[in-house]
Amino acid sequence: MSRLPTLKYEDMSPDQKGLHDEILSGPRTQIAGPMHTWFLNPSYGSLIQKVGAFCRYETSLEPRLSELAIIIVARHWNASVEWFAHSRIALKNGISQETIDNIKLHKRPNFTEEDETLIFDITRSILDTKGLTDELFQIAEDKMGKKSLLELTAIIGYYCNIAIQLNVFKIPTADGSTLEV
Repeated sequence: MSRLPTLKYEDMSPDQKGLHDEILSGPRTQIAGPMHTWFLNPSYGSLIQKVGAFCRYETSLEPRLSELAIIIVARHWNASVEWFAHSRIALKNGISQETIDNIKLHKRPNFTEEDETLIFDITRSILDTKGLTDELFQIAEDKMGKKSLLELTAIIGYYCNIAIQLNVFKIPTADGSTLEV
C-alpha cells in the first residue's frame, strides 16, 4: 500500500501543476512511479526530473547499457517499480531475457558482450564496495572513457535515489507486482 495518495491534477497546488506540466513537456509521456513523490517538494522535483531525463535519455551510453545498469540497481534495492519498468525496457533494447532472469535471481549472467560485462562489473562494484579498484577503473577508462564512466556513475546514483524513494514511500507497480528478496 502506497504511503502517498495519487494526486489528481485539479487537486494540485500551482507549484505541483507546474512540475506536472514540466515533466510531461520533456521526453516522458506519463506521471508514474517515483514522480508521485516529487510532488511533495516541487522545487526538488523539478531538479531531479531534469537529472533523470538526462540519465535516461541523454548520456553517451547506448540504451542497452544504461538499462542494464538500471536493472542491476533496481534489483540491488528490490525496487519493484524500477525493476518492472526497466527490465522490460532493457529487453526491448537488446539485453537478453537470460541476463535479466539471472540478475533477478542475484546471479552473475553469462555475458556474450564485453561491454555488458564491464557495465555489470562496474555497477556491482559501486553497489557492493562503494567504488572501483584501480584495475577496474583503468579498464573502464580504457574501454569507455572517463566521460562515459562519469555518466554511468550518474545513472547508478540517480536510480539508487529513485529506488530509495520508491521503497520508502511504498510506491506500487501499476499491477501491484513486487520483487521478492
